[in-house]
Amino acid sequence: MYKEIAVENFTNIPHAVLAGANRIELNDNLAVGGTTPSLGVLQETSKYLQEKSIPLVEMIRPRGGNFVYNDIELKMMETDIFQAQKLGIDAVAFGALTKDGQLDEDALEMMIGASSGMQVVFHMAFDQIDPKDQPATIDWLIDHDVDRILTHGGTLDQPIEATIPNIKKTIAYADGKIDILPGGGITFENADAVAKELNVNALRGTKLIDLN
Repeated sequence: MYKEIAVENFTNIPHAVLAGANRIELNDNLAVGGTTPSLGVLQETSKYLQEKSIPLVEMIRPRGGNFVYNDIELKMMETDIFQAQKLGIDAVAFGALTKDGQLDEDALEMMIGASSGMQVVFHMAFDQIDPKDQPATIDWLIDHDVDRILTHGGTLDQPIEATIPNIKKTIAYADGKIDILPGGGITFENADAVAKELNVNALRGTKLIDLN
């Protein structure tokens, strides 16, 4: 099982790596779903994980709340993506929507362009898109060479067991053209059952590894 562990500081990373983390997603403030980490934390994390040959994903999100960003916020996100490039970060995770819940294509094209040389992850903003519009969203992300979509299959107030049918539909539609990475509410206790039900070999979560 390939385990991507979401963390919000450097402190737990060495333990997570020793416990079997295959990839780290670095955030600040996971209480609001994760925001962009500070440069200092990012530098030390990148250096440590490069020495361990563990891939690093940086969350690019200037604040909590919705995924509708103004021009100033988008400029911040572009700057953070360029900084990630300079540090040799493996992947960046971001998302941007319009006020009516559609992809903000102009914003995403800008950020995808800035991400040249890194993998691109479309994060759980995907779950805020109307299910009837998600197939077209997947098509657009494939056409723009996005590497994977992080999804819970619904709102995070629903347990993963309730959203598995939606994730199955997303995986089936993607048909291997883009990776679908299930996350949200997946722990070391239910990970094997979820992976078996979805027939996947990669999961993302904050508690996929028992760090106690």
